[in-house]
Amino acid sequence: MGRRTRERAWSQATQLVRGGTERSHHGETSEALYLTSGYVYDSAAQGNARTADEEAGYVYGRFGNPTLTMFEDRLALIEGADACQATATGMAAVFASLMSQLRAGDHVVASRVMFGACYVVIDQLLPRYGIETDLVDGTDLDAWERALRPETRCIFLESPGNPTMPVVDIAAVSALAHGVGARVVVDNVLGMPTVQRPLALGADIVVYSTTKHIDGQGRCLGGAILGSDAYFADDLVPFIRTTGPVMSPFNAWVMLKGLETLELRTARMCETAERLAAFLEGHPAVDAVHYPGLASHPQHALAARQMSRGGSVIAFDLAGGWDAAFRFLDALELIDISNNLGDSKSLATQPASTTHQKIGADARALLGIGDGLVRFSVGLEAEADLRADLEYALAAAGG
Repeated sequence: MGRRTRERAWSQATQLVRGGTERSHHGETSEALYLTSGYVYDSAAQGNARTADEEAGYVYGRFGNPTLTMFEDRLALIEGADACQATATGMAAVFASLMSQLRAGDHVVASRVMFGACYVVIDQLLPRYGIETDLVDGTDLDAWERALRPETRCIFLESPGNPTMPVVDIAAVSALAHGVGARVVVDNVLGMPTVQRPLALGADIVVYSTTKHIDGQGRCLGGAILGSDAYFADDLVPFIRTTGPVMSPFNAWVMLKGLETLELRTARMCETAERLAAFLEGHPAVDAVHYPGLASHPQHALAARQMSRGGSVIAFDLAGGWDAAFRFLDALELIDISNNLGDSKSLATQPASTTHQKIGADARALLGIGDGLVRFSVGLEAEADLRADLEYALAAAGG
């Protein structure tokens, strides 16, 4: 039994700590950090063979790096993917996952609720290249079916969707997409690899902003694309090698350290989020709470089938709109105002003024992003302290 076969048999907790590790001749305990942009060859013939992909080995930093390889192998292992490509940012992963496989005349269908920058990519950037796009209510299977065409090449969705947390039936949408020969790309940032596994549900490609839960401590930018060997060989690798949106070795090393504690951190975050969501749902200053772990969530039963926990992000509507959201955020003392998420520190933001500002008021209204919506990323602080901070800020919001 080879080592990689044994790694696949390990539990996820073990894979997160040890998967993909390759020690140098020095026998280091921690993964080595290879800060190099290029590589030397034993001979001109070896340089020729490696460049022609006739001999295994590294050629140039844009093509690969030992530290990146360890991170990519580990993430592919826990995701159940053939291969992984680490990218410089999460948006680099989203854009490359799409543009590597699309051509002018192709058609893309996407779930309407998504991160603001993803919305701009689908709604504004892809059409510049002659790619038609349609946005649908991701929770409506009939809407997906109506939007699909023979020329539909790709489906893109977030589940849960950022920021209002709708849950898409990944298995059902994947079946519909495969019926017309389209690939399904799932942005699993809010699902997290410890909570949801889109490939096992029928998706073809998974993307992450590793900046979020995988780093988990607000240190480095990064992204990842995971999928089949065929997709990598035919589409993604040629695109990445030419355009170069690769992760730096240092960031990959940081991400490796983040993976070691990912299961522990996300379990604590989800546990706290589940209880705080219930608290918020009962508060008079809150009009509605959007959290898949609550029985009141419209897709709660679906979320329970395809997610092991409710996630670490809660969205909620404040009755007083824009002014109430600002009063709430400004009154927070423990929770930081930030448009990031997945951090060990709890963070909150008003999507209308930050993450989804640039898509405009009309688009926000269509997505259900009201001026009083707050997105709350639960961190690792004590639940009692977070609850006290929320109570204080909610009292200020009601003023």
